[in-house]
Amino acid sequence: MGCAHGKCCNRDSSTSDEDSGHYQRGIRPYKNKDGLTQRSLELVHVPSHNFTLQYSSLTQNGYYPDTTDRENQDSFCIKTQIQGNPNVHFFGVFDGHGQYGAQCSNFVKDKLVEILSSDPTLLDDPLKAFNSAFLATNSELRDSEIDDALSGTTAITVLVVGDTLYVANVGDSRAVIAVKDGDRILAEDLSVDQTPFRKDEYDRVKLFGARVLSVDQVEGLKDPDIQHWGDEESHGGDPPRLWVPNGMYPGTAFTRSVGDSTAEKIGVIAVPEISIVRFTPSHLFFVVASDGVFEFLSSQTVVNMAAAYKDPNDACAAIAGDSYKCWLELENRTDDITIIIVQIKGLSNQSGVGTTDSEVHSRPCQIGGSMNQSTAIVPPLMHQTLESDMG
Repeated sequence: MGCAHGKCCNRDSSTSDEDSGHYQRGIRPYKNKDGLTQRSLELVHVPSHNFTLQYSSLTQNGYYPDTTDRENQDSFCIKTQIQGNPNVHFFGVFDGHGQYGAQCSNFVKDKLVEILSSDPTLLDDPLKAFNSAFLATNSELRDSEIDDALSGTTAITVLVVGDTLYVANVGDSRAVIAVKDGDRILAEDLSVDQTPFRKDEYDRVKLFGARVLSVDQVEGLKDPDIQHWGDEESHGGDPPRLWVPNGMYPGTAFTRSVGDSTAEKIGVIAVPEISIVRFTPSHLFFVVASDGVFEFLSSQTVVNMAAAYKDPNDACAAIAGDSYKCWLELENRTDDITIIIVQIKGLSNQSGVGTTDSEVHSRPCQIGGSMNQSTAIVPPLMHQTLESDMG
């Protein structure tokens, strides 16, 4: 979701220059250990292209003054060697919401990778397999004992297949890749937040009958006929939300998720937007994180910080620490914070990559009985967008 006070807050021990792509590191211990889970540094080799992925992850409970024992609704999944293949690896972050958000995110975390792992077409058509896995997971959640009427989860997932990234997203968590450009390191978004700020998503949910209003508009404090809220980066703390035609619910600030069966009736769907990126030697690492990170830190700031640390463990801790600090300074609470950082080691032109421009593909996705065009995700330095039909 958008930031209430811009995308960056003041930092007393570190500085960030987003335009130049540099970050000056200030060593800050991560003091809040309550509810913190951090995995040790791990490595996995990709023999098909002779490079290594070095990764770490961290998840931190949010702090809510009125409910200090609140469960962490974020979850994450890292599964290497999908289908026993040493070249196929999965990374995902799931941000639950609603009364049963933790149950939803944990269910989806396990079920999505299980379905992908059992799909015999995964390597032949990863896009179709990814799309099918999201829809099947949504259906299985609906059929489970978890009440998803007003609960669900976002999902930002990355599948590494040899030298290629497949990024599937529903919701407002985010994946970002770091690109070396001369003496700069630039952030390229691998996903685009799915919120009513986006005109294409706004138009889509309106066709399903959704009312799109901020809380102040719903409560009569602002004119509901004004359907412009600025942009997500600079917007204040009252974003546009989705409401049923004659009710004060569900109030989701995202337009896609897994679960949320009530919101599905007004256009909140589990169909992922999928992008494809082929690694080049200029790609240094990628970050997968919940909006607890990106609420107050821009993609470039996160990449700048991660680039300042050799060990992704330290990078995860620094980013989580800054995120936590910004939340407390600006909101007097914090969201749950989850981050995975994956460094790409040993990739070279001699590995069989880097001979062509990076490519981003999108394709139409089947929704109900009609074709709904997924939005092409084209980060700034990506050059080619391809469209293909689903089989």
